[in-house]
Amino acid sequence: MNGSTGDPTVSVVLPAYNEEATLEDTVETTLSTLAGFLSEDDFEVIVAEDGCADRTPEIADRLAAADDRVRHVHSDDRLGRGGALERAFEAANGDVLVYFDTDLATDMSHLEELVESVRSGEYDLATGSRWMPGREAERPAKRGIPSRGFNLLVRTLLGSEVRDHQCGFKAISRDAFRDLIADVEDDHWFWDTELLVRAQREGYRIKEFPVSWEPKGDTKVDLVRDVLGMGSQIGRLWWQLSVRPRITPRVSFGAGLLLVAVAVALMSTYIDFGDVLREMRRANPRLLGVAVVLYTLSWPIRGYRYGDILRELGFVERSGFLTGAVFISQTGNLVLPARGGDAVRAYIVKMRRSIPYPSGFASLAAERVFDLLTLAGLSGVVLVGYTASGRLGEVIVAISGGHPAGRTAAFVAMGVGLAAIATVLGVVFSARSDTNRIRSIVSRISGDSYGEAVADVLERFVGDLQRVGGDPIAFSRVGATSIAIWVIDVLVAALVLLALDVVLDPVTLLAVCFFAVSVGNLAKVIPISPGGIGLYEGAFTALVVGLTPIGVSTALGAAVLDHALKNVVTLVGGVISMLALNVSLTTAVEETSDVNETDALSE
Repeated sequence: MNGSTGDPTVSVVLPAYNEEATLEDTVETTLSTLAGFLSEDDFEVIVAEDGCADRTPEIADRLAAADDRVRHVHSDDRLGRGGALERAFEAANGDVLVYFDTDLATDMSHLEELVESVRSGEYDLATGSRWMPGREAERPAKRGIPSRGFNLLVRTLLGSEVRDHQCGFKAISRDAFRDLIADVEDDHWFWDTELLVRAQREGYRIKEFPVSWEPKGDTKVDLVRDVLGMGSQIGRLWWQLSVRPRITPRVSFGAGLLLVAVAVALMSTYIDFGDVLREMRRANPRLLGVAVVLYTLSWPIRGYRYGDILRELGFVERSGFLTGAVFISQTGNLVLPARGGDAVRAYIVKMRRSIPYPSGFASLAAERVFDLLTLAGLSGVVLVGYTASGRLGEVIVAISGGHPAGRTAAFVAMGVGLAAIATVLGVVFSARSDTNRIRSIVSRISGDSYGEAVADVLERFVGDLQRVGGDPIAFSRVGATSIAIWVIDVLVAALVLLALDVVLDPVTLLAVCFFAVSVGNLAKVIPISPGGIGLYEGAFTALVVGLTPIGVSTALGAAVLDHALKNVVTLVGGVISMLALNVSLTTAVEETSDVNETDALSE
């Protein structure tokens, strides 16, 4: 930062990105206009230069050196329009924070009204408007139509009373800015819209007044990428302000049960549940007993795997204790919405073994990553092999009545399998690397805040895997136990189908079970119903019916028995573990109600 002033009451920020042609004239005009209604020591002008690739930084430095009322806030990296404004506002000295676009599209005769509306204390925020009734600006169609659509969406979905959210001519009090800015997530074109919407929600006084506006040059908004990005931000803010506050655990649980009930009611129109029950009653109890024993054996493996993950994070614990913790957390996931059991496990290892929440949640994230990779990888391998053998093509052609499109679908299926394998290999390669290149790759595709959000998710995904992938032996061990866990899960499903006297050759039986279990468990990721009940059965049934001659009643009966068997083992193991470890699920839920993964990882 260059240049300095005393203690001005008004700080005007000029966001500048490659403005070498206009910056000097804009600063001179701004200074003279401010001097027309403020004393010389009562204002400052800050050039918020945002990673420019032209001579803008040099010009800003020269202007700041020549006039103490001018300051230059430089950034080597591109922060985005909102990011640059936020950084400059935080560095500003004034109690009234003002900004407008450097092209001076808004007539500067309105600057005094903008500043004084907030400086007088009558309003907390003021904004110029190009869409006030009777004072609408003339805009080219390619800018006017998207602008009207955007403002209509913001007014409709976000309940805003402002007519023009993105006019680059605004002022806000420092107190209001400090109160609101922590919740503003966007850092580009949606930044001031989000600020306006949140200000209204918090009850701040806002003045919107008409301004004379004339477009200068072409817009820097990408009418495809940025407009789509702003659309996604409207959806994100609508969810945060209008939907998420209403989704309490009780509402989520009730909605999940309601959806399951509706789904069952709809299914009853074409599925005879009497036949399903009859199919389940004739299941071979000995094979079901073998399935129960086999599934029970997978739990110590889960505890052993979790111990390997924690060991890489610096914590060594007994497998018996960790198996109990896994049992309890999975029991929580059966009875709590939105995988609430995960937080319960973090609570258990913190309270019983003093493992901090950040490490607890990081271990859970790594475990989920390995589960997803194993499901995708195994399904991909089986799908490619099944398709290469010609069997999948024959099944699809048979289902489609011999239509040639079936073979095309088989090739598409094989492509999906290869893509799954490639994705797994790519993530594994990233995990074994010392660097995380996700953000640089995503930034080449999209540089807006939406792209940044995607990069954050992918970066954390790979980062969690890197925690375990740093040690080749640990990585291989966790990978091997993950494969063992899910192979057992698939074998249990196969035993359930055999218990219903299903006749399939071993290759087809195992391949179909791999698909059904993988897709069923991936469907459970959607937090609609506790334990994914209904989602798993629906996905499992669809895969079995689609890839085999098995009827719907038999397939659904197998899905219900398979999921119920696994859930019963989980519940029994969870209850025994709670008694052995003296853990109350209710207490754990209450203690973790204010703790979430994001907050814990930031500790």
